[in-house]
Amino acid sequence: MTMTIVKGQKVDITKQFPGLSKVIVGLGWRAGNELELDASAFQLGVSGKVNREEDFIFYGNPRSVNEAVSLRDGSGDNQQFELDLAAIPLDVEKIAFTITIYDAITRGQTFRQVSDLYLRIMHPVTFVEMIRFPLVDFTTENSIVTGELYRYKGEWKFNAIGSGFNGGLAALCRNFGVEVAQEQPSSPPPPPPAPPKVEQPPQPPINLSKIELTKKGETISLRKSSRALGQISVNLNWNRKVKKSIGFLGFDKSAGIDLDLGCLYEMSDGYKGCIQALGRNFGQYTDFPFIELDGDDRTGARTDGENLRINGNQVREFDRVLIYAYIYDGVAKWAETDGVVTIKQADNPEIVVRMDVHDPRKIMCAVAMIERKDDTFQIKRLVEYFNGHEQMDRYYGWNMRWAAGSK
Repeated sequence: MTMTIVKGQKVDITKQFPGLSKVIVGLGWRAGNELELDASAFQLGVSGKVNREEDFIFYGNPRSVNEAVSLRDGSGDNQQFELDLAAIPLDVEKIAFTITIYDAITRGQTFRQVSDLYLRIMHPVTFVEMIRFPLVDFTTENSIVTGELYRYKGEWKFNAIGSGFNGGLAALCRNFGVEVAQEQPSSPPPPPPAPPKVEQPPQPPINLSKIELTKKGETISLRKSSRALGQISVNLNWNRKVKKSIGFLGFDKSAGIDLDLGCLYEMSDGYKGCIQALGRNFGQYTDFPFIELDGDDRTGARTDGENLRINGNQVREFDRVLIYAYIYDGVAKWAETDGVVTIKQADNPEIVVRMDVHDPRKIMCAVAMIERKDDTFQIKRLVEYFNGHEQMDRYYGWNMRWAAGSK
């Protein structure tokens, strides 16, 4: 039977549900398409602040370091957190769960436009709802601290907070000790009462305008706003180092790194193809296949590297796009390239995938997979190495015919 609680009420999770070491925290709401809501969790120490940057779990960092707390799209909820209470670090005293409206200050949006807000706690296996906390009476606020799981004498309890604030996600970050590099709000929320301050070591700022996918298989979806996705640019950049040598006539020659960008694409009707400089398949942006490569930087002398443009207005034409980089000439080891792929779209933070693991025996790196999910794209980090196009093609199931080509 569900236990429905009210603001200010506390529940002893350990005693009410003995033997339970994992829980699902679900957050839900109803809002128009013009509003974009996000759930976040802050793992807090005795000071009421995060102990480290990674203790801030949000769309740009969906899992804690030991994966004790992870964010995911909800099944029956808008978003869910899966928690392994036994794995929460001992220096974490509580986990605060928040809901914010993306870019609320600029867009003039508040929780007056949101209805049916709630937090619920479920069994991790049966998904039976154990606790429900309806969140009510919000008007001018654009961020909410919904509630917190906290540790007391080795037992876990839940505190129904339900407090609204102004200032957006950046204000909540500062309130909980996370330094942010962007999205300055008009006014920060009033700080809640906290124990005497414990000095924390300085932390690098989290840049809310950039998200880095650092783990294999890590994914993030592009936000779907009220307008079309527009242009999605995929940039490949790498180290500009060159090797000096003396030619047989005595002239200096520079042997630069020739790292190339390309993609395999599969359309919604099953048609498959390839865009790359090798074979001079540069594609088209405004017409099929709605992907275009801007050229071939053979030396790395161009500061902006190489770029693919994907026409996001035609998102329904796509099924998936595999972004890859390959060594055409000039370097024997991936470690010399410092290669990085950056994916940009106007309404989203930059998404960065670094080729920071290497296999010097193979010339091709599958960097990221872009897959259509409804009317937007999901980006997944791959960074997997292959001997060539055909091996990569077979691994990801394109199954096309390949022949030797040249630039």
